[in-house]
Amino acid sequence: MDLSSFPEEFQSFLTPLLTAPYGPRATDTSNPVTAAAQVIASALADGALSVEDVSLQIQAVRDSAFLRRAGRLHRYVGGANTHDTQRRLQESVNQLFKALPEQTPEAFMQAVAPTRFAAVFTAHPTFALNNTVYAALADCASHPVLPDTAPFFETHRRAAPPTLNEEFTLATQAITRARDAMDSLNATLIHTARKTWPDSWQHLAPHPVIATSWVGYDTDGRTDIGWWDTLRLRLRMKLLQLERLQEQLADYRDAIPHLSTRLTKAISCVEQQLANTPTQPDPHTVAAFADVMVNHHAQALTSARELDEDLLDAIKNAPTDQQEQLAVARAGFLAHGLALAHTHVRLNAAQVHNFVRQKLDILDMPGNPAHRRTLLARINEALEQVQPVPVDFGSLMGDPSTAGRLMMTVAQILKHIDSDTPVRFLIAETESGYTLLAALWAATYFGVADKLEISPLFETEEALTNGDRIVEEALRSPAWRAYVQRTGRICFQFGYSDSGRYVGQLAATNLIERLRLKIHDLLARWGLTDVTVIFFDTHGESIGRGAHPFRLADRFNYLSPHHARSKFASSGIVCREETAFQGGDGYLLFGTPLLAGATIATIADYLFTPLQAESDPVYDQPDFSADFFSSIAEGMTRLVEDPGYAALLGAFGPALIDRTGSRPPARQSAESANRTRISHPSQLRAIPNNAILQQLGWCANTLQGLGTAVLRHPETFETFNTSSPRFHCALDFARHALACSDDRVLKSVIHLLDPGFWLDRATRDPQRQRRAAFLSLMRDLEKLDFSSDLHALFRRVQADHLALREAWEDAPHGSERLRALHAIRIALIERIWLLACDIPFFMPRGGFNREAMMQQILCLDIPGVLEELDHIFSAGTAVSTLDFHEPAGLRDENLYGRERQQIFIPMKHCYDLMHEISVAIMHEIGAFG
Repeated sequence: MDLSSFPEEFQSFLTPLLTAPYGPRATDTSNPVTAAAQVIASALADGALSVEDVSLQIQAVRDSAFLRRAGRLHRYVGGANTHDTQRRLQESVNQLFKALPEQTPEAFMQAVAPTRFAAVFTAHPTFALNNTVYAALADCASHPVLPDTAPFFETHRRAAPPTLNEEFTLATQAITRARDAMDSLNATLIHTARKTWPDSWQHLAPHPVIATSWVGYDTDGRTDIGWWDTLRLRLRMKLLQLERLQEQLADYRDAIPHLSTRLTKAISCVEQQLANTPTQPDPHTVAAFADVMVNHHAQALTSARELDEDLLDAIKNAPTDQQEQLAVARAGFLAHGLALAHTHVRLNAAQVHNFVRQKLDILDMPGNPAHRRTLLARINEALEQVQPVPVDFGSLMGDPSTAGRLMMTVAQILKHIDSDTPVRFLIAETESGYTLLAALWAATYFGVADKLEISPLFETEEALTNGDRIVEEALRSPAWRAYVQRTGRICFQFGYSDSGRYVGQLAATNLIERLRLKIHDLLARWGLTDVTVIFFDTHGESIGRGAHPFRLADRFNYLSPHHARSKFASSGIVCREETAFQGGDGYLLFGTPLLAGATIATIADYLFTPLQAESDPVYDQPDFSADFFSSIAEGMTRLVEDPGYAALLGAFGPALIDRTGSRPPARQSAESANRTRISHPSQLRAIPNNAILQQLGWCANTLQGLGTAVLRHPETFETFNTSSPRFHCALDFARHALACSDDRVLKSVIHLLDPGFWLDRATRDPQRQRRAAFLSLMRDLEKLDFSSDLHALFRRVQADHLALREAWEDAPHGSERLRALHAIRIALIERIWLLACDIPFFMPRGGFNREAMMQQILCLDIPGVLEELDHIFSAGTAVSTLDFHEPAGLRDENLYGRERQQIFIPMKHCYDLMHEISVAIMHEIGAFG
């Protein structure tokens, strides 16, 4: 067996095992990953290697991966130290001032208001690490020189999935650091403005970059967030904003008694509102809540502008050296209104359709093209006639529809919490213009249309391909055009996770860019060049979710290409970019003040660097680009429909990852392994889908179809790769995916699920007991019936990969460290399976029998199995210290002690180590999912 493809520390770990007598007997040298796994598994079985030995090896590899991840994070934001960040901010601001058409305060404010960029803090399920580990990772990444050793933690895993409140707290911590960094940017802008216009700067309130959040407000795909939860969390955001301003003004309190008193009273009132927020919709509790919300909202403030005059007076009357600090506080406060961050809510299109159908008795289905004209005519007619209805907390309690409750919740926010700041209303799975018009009707019906930013989410293949038709269907409506002109904004959201897993990440981004350009043409055609266009990209921090792997600056340019930005600029259309920072991975970019400052400095550089004309073959030769990316989409689409792909994702992939968010997981049951098997990838959410692929050693949603696309035009591909910045940036995703993938790992996993593999093992093994175990596993795997589909899938994947290697000779290869981690984990899986073969006979219990147990174990539902076995092989009740007033009988307190010590506890230990390896793999790749 050749160990040269593994890291040195792994070679020193494995080499002694190869000299043992069981080594050559147990190994299949055709695949080094399989061979290494078998050597480790055999050593574990024979006692030559302990689980503690393996644990130490895993910790060592995990910690080195942790340090490398910290180093990449440091480089990703362009370094993290106060001096360099301030220099970068000043250079960006200087570029902005040079580019002003006129050196006037008016031109300056036109350049930095309206907002040009928003950082959106979302709580997608990517909280894969313990919170203290995230903090340590951010701290290491903030040092100019990485420490030699990683801080030690027994485990990097979470003890339990985060709750919604925990996610909210983590989000607000990250947002607070982001706001501090945004204040630094605004301070640089204000200082430069003061030097430029010393007599007319005090009223300036720049806000080129703001924070927004949907944590606690995103109800797409979940039913565990009540309207009372949303209001409670929104009130907490208001309180945090008011307390932030109070803290910023603390040193000037004596000089601004009126402002300080108003602020103190507002904080006290909001605290009272929070204390009365219901935890369940009990009528009496809600009535008491309504009292403090409705009858005291004036004291709590309903508009940030109510304090503006006092803030301006404070600036004018402050000492000269303190005026800029107060101006920065005013700018940040006015930009964000009465919340630490702006508010996004989200629903699914079907929920909007259901509400409008009930109210307007529209029975036609939006998904049926034959009904489209009728539906559009009906909703346009309804928009001409709709009259707003009053909303109170009683009506909010009584509405059974999800969309109705959310609209009324927004109405109550706008009436009683913040009347000025618009609320974004995101609609997932929008595939028809009717959806937008229906949302507008509902918003008008509840009286919130002028403060509601209705935004379609384009994420499905249908929406990305036909998004221009969807937009035009809405623009044909006079009511929609009037709404856009009245609010001055039109909003769009693009999904990368879902779109990427169906058509491939590279093809999805190409479709999104094409859709942006088509939206430009539609706005120009309909004469809407005077509105602000908001593009919100809901990617994440992983290549599987559309995040550039190497530099944050490249990430922004990749999501919003120079070509598209230039086209909008040439038409005079103002664009506002918004980008998601998702969960634990995303919050790392704001994990310390230094990282937050570097992130905002990168955003400022992206915003203020002047656009320059440049030629790019991707746009000069659109036929090749269209064919190339459509070939990727076709290859990925065929993979998604391959039954082997569903088998690969569902076999035991979900068991390789922990739950990483408060959002309820889809399609999960602990009753039977058969019931957890999926028949199509759509039954998995996007982020777990991506995470499973990473843990199986093959980033298919980034790589599949690329080989076929490259082989169709190998010469043109090479030309584009070397001469097209846009194309090269896209291929960075493939470079990182290839460095994190290895077809030998994938083949080893498929071997593991192949009954024939275990039959071969039984044929070669001289030990009778082990032969019997291998044959038992063979029979149980045959019942799961994965093998033929998985082998057919692997042939599809390998053929595409070979095509890629043939045309792209210098493409990266998989990491040796990842190979080692996968090999250890495959050995641990084998160890778990062999231990299961030693479980004694037991009588069925509640439908749980040996066959069901083995199916669950083969699918790695170990916690569920151990819970059942704990009842079946009960340890009894400890009674030895008690006096039962007669001669003592037999005591069986140690009954089944052997099974616990030799089978159940080792299974649990191996299972935990498998998940520690999952974390180490995540560190190597750089993100979850």
